[in-house]
Amino acid sequence: MDEDQKNHLKAYGIAYWTISKQLEVDWLLNYRGGSFLIKYNKTVEDELKIRGVSYEVMADGKVVNLLNEISDPSVNMEMVKLEKTPKIAVYSPKSKLPWDDAVTLVLTYAEIPYDVIYDDDILQDKLSKYDWLHLHHEDFTGQYGRFWANFRYATWYQEDVKNQEALAKRMGYKKVSEMKLAVAKHIKEYCAGGGFLFAMCSGTDSFDIALAAEGVDICAQMFDGDAADPNAQSKLDFNKTLAFQNFKLDNNPMNYEFSDIDATQTRSLNQTNDYFTLFDFSAKWDLVPTMLTQDHDKVIKGFMGQTTAFRKSLVKPSVTVLGENKGAAEVRYLHGEIGKGQFTFYGGHDPEDYQHAVGDPPTDLNLHPNSPGYRLILNNVLFPAAKKKPQKT
Repeated sequence: MDEDQKNHLKAYGIAYWTISKQLEVDWLLNYRGGSFLIKYNKTVEDELKIRGVSYEVMADGKVVNLLNEISDPSVNMEMVKLEKTPKIAVYSPKSKLPWDDAVTLVLTYAEIPYDVIYDDDILQDKLSKYDWLHLHHEDFTGQYGRFWANFRYATWYQEDVKNQEALAKRMGYKKVSEMKLAVAKHIKEYCAGGGFLFAMCSGTDSFDIALAAEGVDICAQMFDGDAADPNAQSKLDFNKTLAFQNFKLDNNPMNYEFSDIDATQTRSLNQTNDYFTLFDFSAKWDLVPTMLTQDHDKVIKGFMGQTTAFRKSLVKPSVTVLGENKGAAEVRYLHGEIGKGQFTFYGGHDPEDYQHAVGDPPTDLNLHPNSPGYRLILNNVLFPAAKKKPQKT
């Protein structure tokens, strides 16, 4: 999984496929970019050839030497067994909206199966069937993504509002914001109960904002028919959020922004200097962040979204920063725990489309089979498959 690999993204699909066949897969953390070790099997080799994934056949003696090297306490490597194929759900509306989802793109490209679920499924307690849930370009505050200013006359926007309002009414809620809050609370409970939550773009900050604003009207009249609470800011409860605290709401409904968590509109970076660096963790002591940061590059190209980057000063101290642009004081990739579960937030919309606009065509991953930014998504997909070792003390 270093620079010699011709297709990093499909390699994750091979690992997932192999586990689904009840065959052993070991993830060799920090060895040649985070490689996978599979006992030789002709069927697996044939599948590698079909999918165009680079591989190397190693003699038993060489494997023994490799495992001895990895187990050396002085070497920053570790081996993790992948034992279960996680059942994956993607939170997405059933109707077609004019943007794509980087996670569904890479899952499809890597040939990893997933189900699409939405608000009604979650409110009907169907989430418990899944090990891993993804949230992408979503607005949990009930403000329809703050698209009103630019797209209120667009057919797709009007249809989305109509569908959301009809669903809220069908599920017994007076407002879409109330339904979205209930969904966010269900997802938080799912995560606390042992689920794995992965979110990108506005699925990150709008989720925490909705939780903090429980019982507080933060929606302007064009979104829910009545005015927002003028004292909403002082009523936010940051104890209810997962990753962010002390943020300030953006009270201008014409602005394409929810709060100051996101640095999109104030950052000075552009495509030529927008990068973030992955942290190096101790593979033997910090197993989880090491898994989540496996990559053949440690400096990742930045990419924008409605939520591009998290203001570092607003990230809770209990959260582990996985990737940041230190000079810009912004976090791009973070991880945390809640109850028995874990969550990862990744800023931006599409790792290979710097400024994806509404209506742009989806990224063709055949052109980006070695994308370091997309690899971070797939690290999270395989993460629930890992056999957890006892915490070192």
